[in-house]
Amino acid sequence: MIDKQLVRERFRKNLKTYNNNCFVQDKMAEKLVEMVRCNPCDILELGCGTGILTRKLVEQYSFKTYKAVDMVKECEEYIRNISPEIKFYQADIENYDFKGKYDLIISNAVFQWIEKPKDFITKLKDILKPNGTIIFSTFGQENLKEIKQLTGMGLKYYSYVQLREMLSPAAIEEDIFTLEFDTPKEILKHLKCTGVNSLSKTSWTKSNLKKFETDYNKLCPDKIILTYNPVYLIVQN
Repeated sequence: MIDKQLVRERFRKNLKTYNNNCFVQDKMAEKLVEMVRCNPCDILELGCGTGILTRKLVEQYSFKTYKAVDMVKECEEYIRNISPEIKFYQADIENYDFKGKYDLIISNAVFQWIEKPKDFITKLKDILKPNGTIIFSTFGQENLKEIKQLTGMGLKYYSYVQLREMLSPAAIEEDIFTLEFDTPKEILKHLKCTGVNSLSKTSWTKSNLKKFETDYNKLCPDKIILTYNPVYLIVQN
């Protein structure tokens, strides 16, 4: 079970460093905006964070109402700086009592934190308007595979096939690419700055860090890489 309190605290602590380190999430947000096919009047964004997706969406589309939800209260300031017309709500989206009906429900790099994705999508379908659309991104099984192999830690990522069978999306795409780093320690810093180190309260000891660096150099002898596996889905009623 995911420790939601730990996730909230880690993301809160790294809000100021997030935008300068979220290279992958930024590309994913661009892709999601491209997948929007018509101008939505009423928008619900889940897990808005610092507004990476929010800003791109409002630059492309006008809206009648825009509701942004995130578990980190401090995200409200970022969203207000993008548009004072967006209403921010602090909540755990998986347990939130949504109200209203929406043309577009959109979310970037959040669904990997949802413990029961099938049930959650069913819940979201209930608040879609006729012909409304859910567009979201998550990560597939290859995501951060180097970290999982060396530490045994990682979220439960579903494969492309599993997501397709579980959620019956109208469309699904995936991508795999890598980021390069000078040292394994820089990878840990990158993960920390994007809040992805939210699975364990355990701190790194000098010996553990040294072993991690040694093992990573063996795993990637030519260049230090970290794999990302974005998956994009469209779900409709």
